Amino acid sequence: MKRKQMLYLVLSGALYFAAWTQAEPQQARVKDIASIEGIRDNQLVGYGLVVGLRGSGDSQQTVFPAQTLISALQKMGVTVPLSGGTQSAQSAQNMQIRNMAAVFVVATMPPFSRSGSKIDITVSSAGDARSLEGGVLLMTPLYGPDGQIYAQAQGALVLGGYTVAAAGNVRQLNHPTTARIPSGALVERAVPFELNQLKTVDVVLNDADFHTSERMAAAINKALGTPRAHAIDSRQVEIEPKPEEDRAALLDAVEAVEVDVSPRARVVVNERTGTVVIGGMVRLQPVSILHGGLVVNVVSEPMVSQPNPFGQGTTEVVNKTTVEAQDKPVNRIDLKQGATVEDLVQELQRTGAGARDVISILQAMKQAGALEADLEVL
Repeated sequence: MKRKQMLYLVLSGALYFAAWTQAEPQQARVKDIASIEGIRDNQLVGYGLVVGLRGSGDSQQTVFPAQTLISALQKMGVTVPLSGGTQSAQSAQNMQIRNMAAVFVVATMPPFSRSGSKIDITVSSAGDARSLEGGVLLMTPLYGPDGQIYAQAQGALVLGGYTVAAAGNVRQLNHPTTARIPSGALVERAVPFELNQLKTVDVVLNDADFHTSERMAAAINKALGTPRAHAIDSRQVEIEPKPEEDRAALLDAVEAVEVDVSPRARVVVNERTGTVVIGGMVRLQPVSILHGGLVVNVVSEPMVSQPNPFGQGTTEVVNKTTVEAQDKPVNRIDLKQGATVEDLVQELQRTGAGARDVISILQAMKQAGALEADLEVL
């Protein structure tokens, strides 16, 4: 049996909707709706220097890039001449270098990364550099949450934008102070994790749901041929491997299992941009909506008040204030028993409601209990 699901969008004051047809029930692979506990990415961060810029680096007011350069030169056996004062502060003030910039480097190390594996990195300016175009990142250690070095980053930067300034005119595209280096870091240390040492394999759902977790456990048991999976709660399904079973082969079989899923009815509202997304699983209860608006404009116009001829007064500037009020007609929407989101969208289009109006109506319907869905406000 086929059914039609609707996805409705209210974007920048205009109302749109798209429809597609799919089989009942909806199915998804385990790998698409869940992850394996313990198999995860690892975040890395580091601080380094980008050199080779064309006068678009950090200014003299940013002291720490020069301090970093002094430290790097001293490690290479280069002596920086001093001119009194403390070594770090006075030397940093005397250095006039606009071709370098201090940056933070971030990367995500995938699970099971080994020594020598290459990963992509993102480089972002930490000072007041105008652009990183043409720069080269010097060797930068990348640290994990435990403070250990897991990778080393170095290479030429690739920008997705630029900035050009001449005679006071500036032309900029995207963000020239953030760049990427594909395969710019080499993994030096692997995160210790032994897959075959797992006593149990735990599958964790991306969205907690008891119905989905129970159906997932049943589908995994059917695929494996033995009742080894059971739902712990609304998010976790535990699988008991056999003593000598290959864990990689088990996970391959588990991730390929298709599960019947029932997406949660949800309405997502972004009040900053005026965007509303309404899923097709949303149900409505009978409700009557009255929506109108009162517009009040207060206009203040300066005027010159002069005294009568031969009078004793002086010329003064006074404000003439005019208040205008306009009460818009009330729009009425009636949703009967069995009304769908499509009915609501059509009625909103008929009344000419804008994005802000739709957001207010949806919030009021949720408070009245007429909207059977999770209302998420971003």
